[in-house]
Amino acid sequence: MHHTDFDVSEKVSAAAGQLRHEVVADVDANTDVARRNAEWELASAESYFAQHDKLTGLANRSLFSHRMTEAIAVAQRNRQKLAVLILDLDRFRHINNSWGYAVGDRVLQCAAQRLVGNVRDCDFVGRHGGDEFAILFAPVTYAQDTVIAERLLLALRGSHHIDGHELHVTASIGLATYPDDGNEAEALLKSAALAMHRAKEGGRDNHRIFTPEMGRCALARQSLEDGLRGALQEQHFELHYQPIMNLRTGAVAGVEALLRCPHARHGLGSPAEFIPVAEESGLIVPIGRWVLREACHQARVWSDSGLPPIRMAVNISAVELYSRDFVASVSNVLHDTGLEHGCLELELTETFLLQDARFAAATLQELSELGVSLSLDDFGTGYSSLSHLKSFPIESLKIDQSFVHGLGIDAADVSIVGALITMGNNLKMRVVAEGVETAEQLSFLQQRDCPFGQGFLFSPPLNGEGMNQWLLRSRAKRSQGTGSSAGHGRIG
Repeated sequence: MHHTDFDVSEKVSAAAGQLRHEVVADVDANTDVARRNAEWELASAESYFAQHDKLTGLANRSLFSHRMTEAIAVAQRNRQKLAVLILDLDRFRHINNSWGYAVGDRVLQCAAQRLVGNVRDCDFVGRHGGDEFAILFAPVTYAQDTVIAERLLLALRGSHHIDGHELHVTASIGLATYPDDGNEAEALLKSAALAMHRAKEGGRDNHRIFTPEMGRCALARQSLEDGLRGALQEQHFELHYQPIMNLRTGAVAGVEALLRCPHARHGLGSPAEFIPVAEESGLIVPIGRWVLREACHQARVWSDSGLPPIRMAVNISAVELYSRDFVASVSNVLHDTGLEHGCLELELTETFLLQDARFAAATLQELSELGVSLSLDDFGTGYSSLSHLKSFPIESLKIDQSFVHGLGIDAADVSIVGALITMGNNLKMRVVAEGVETAEQLSFLQQRDCPFGQGFLFSPPLNGEGMNQWLLRSRAKRSQGTGSSAGHGRIG
């Protein structure tokens, strides 16, 4: 190789090396930029989702509270009014139970879109958790907040077409204003939430404005809920039993289990006061399961003591019936206690039938196939429908005591009770008149051929041992041929 050739080759090699170095440097630089961009985008995404709900894209609770705090400061400086609205979808749990969580998520997304589309540009919408949304109106006049609330209710009522299903959604709304109902974000949100719960108690699909009375009621309700938890944990609940009589034969047709809490320190009062709180708080599910097990156990104890099998009626809340494993829990209780399936009767209200007819039909059919009897309680006080009696495997109707109390006094009650008895008998159903307290009421029911009755005329509710003695005495009287309104404890 000539010297010149060597020089040229060396220069070419050096140039190639320099080029490789520059290329590698450029690649490294580009890689570093790409890496930094990716890290920045990841940090931005993490920051965004730390403040926003992933499902709906709305502000989450943290960002919403922060925005409220800023808005309150502005309103304070400018002496303006602002309002916060808490909106909760009604019976959303039943959508998840009936159609699945995927459909439930789509409903939440649709609801979020309708809310955003029906507020002003200056308003702020957030998802507060679950099926609950929050909306900040700042500023707002004393007329605007309620107008906007009505518009939101109307927007949500429209049909939601999701995966081939036509779903109807309503909501309950609570409103609170600054400075009337609180000077801080959390205080305003709490006031709005209390008003929202009052809207639910008022029948749902409406709105309520916070008042100081709601705060006082909330404290009383919280005390009641605490008492329920304490009574459940310390096993201070008791069951009392009231007989159901066969008015045609004088035999005992069954007994109804009634929940009581005699321990005064829990401050629970009557079931009419604490059962609604138990339902709203969800405590009705563990309480109801205790009632079911205790009642079935007691019926088996009576049977083991020598009394003939007796039908045990147990009241079941709609909240319990909508729990996914309710039918399985009934089956387990019957298995564990050894009670004959035909000796258990579950009493339910029309509320359960109205909320989701398809789910109700499936659940009641499973219970019927299990061999359990089904009764419609307080018939005539709700949105009674003959289609319910035709569509669901219901065997018994219980005429509400408010109608029975008016017999011989109110002509309308006389007509209603007579019509219900006739209808039930024609449908081959067990008709039970509740609240029988006088001989005149009993005579009317017997003349109209009412098959069964229950009330203080026969016996007040008694504890397990007291009812055991009552059943034994009734059996003895009947075997001796005395006493026309008490029997030997057979199933009527």
